[in-house]
Amino acid sequence: MTKRLNSSLKPIEDVFSFWDVMTPDERNFIQNTYTVQHYRKNEVIQMEGDIPTHLMVLASGKVKVYKTGFGNHPQIVRMLKPGENFGYRAIIANEPNSTTVTAFEASSVYMISGEIFLSILRHNNAFCYRFLEEMSFDLAESDARTVNLTQKHIRGRLAESLLFLKENYGVEEDGATISIYLSREDLANLSNMTTSNAIRTLASFVNDEMIAMDGRKLKIIDEERLRKTSKLG
Repeated sequence: MTKRLNSSLKPIEDVFSFWDVMTPDERNFIQNTYTVQHYRKNEVIQMEGDIPTHLMVLASGKVKVYKTGFGNHPQIVRMLKPGENFGYRAIIANEPNSTTVTAFEASSVYMISGEIFLSILRHNNAFCYRFLEEMSFDLAESDARTVNLTQKHIRGRLAESLLFLKENYGVEEDGATISIYLSREDLANLSNMTTSNAIRTLASFVNDEMIAMDGRKLKIIDEERLRKTSKLG
C-alpha cells in the first residue's frame, strides 16, 4: 500500500461521505494514517473468510461484492461506485469477512485502519449515527433484493438488474448505453440465474426491442417497457 502522492484521485475528504461529521483532530488523524491501494481488473480486494483490517472507501473504478453459495456458485450482492464504503460490517461485528470484493476495472481504494475507525465510532456520536443510517439503508436494500431475486421470474430479475446498473453507474454520451460492461456470467450472478438463461433472456429483450447489444455493451432502448417487465416480475 502506498500513500496517495501526485495522483489524479480526488482527495479523501472529497470522497469519504462521513468527513463532515468528524472533528478536526479526527480528520487530521485519518489524513496522516490512511493509505491507498490500487487494484487491477479482476484483482481481489477483500476475501471472504479473511479477518478485516480496514474500512475501505472506493476512490475510483467499479467493484463487485459477492458471496459464495451452494456448489461454489458466486452471487453478486452489491455493486459499488466511487464514494461508497465497504468492509466495515465485519469490523463492527468483530468477525471474518462474509463476502469477497473484486475490481471490475482498474480501481483505487482508500484504506482506513479498522482500529482508528472503531475508535472514532465509539467517541463520535454523529459519526456513529451516520454509519447506523448507512447500515440501515443497506439492510433495507438487501431485504428488497432478496425478495425480488426469489419471487420474480427470470425476465423480471434481469430487467431489474439492467435498470439497477443504469441507475448506479449512469449512461454514456449517447444517453442509453450503460456505463459498465459486464460479462454474461457476472450479469447472471447479479440476477440469480444461470449464464445460459441470462444469454437467452438478453436475446429475448433484443427481439422485443427493449435493449440493444454490442459485445458487452448494453443499450436501453425502451426503458418504460423494461421497467414494466421488472415490476411485473
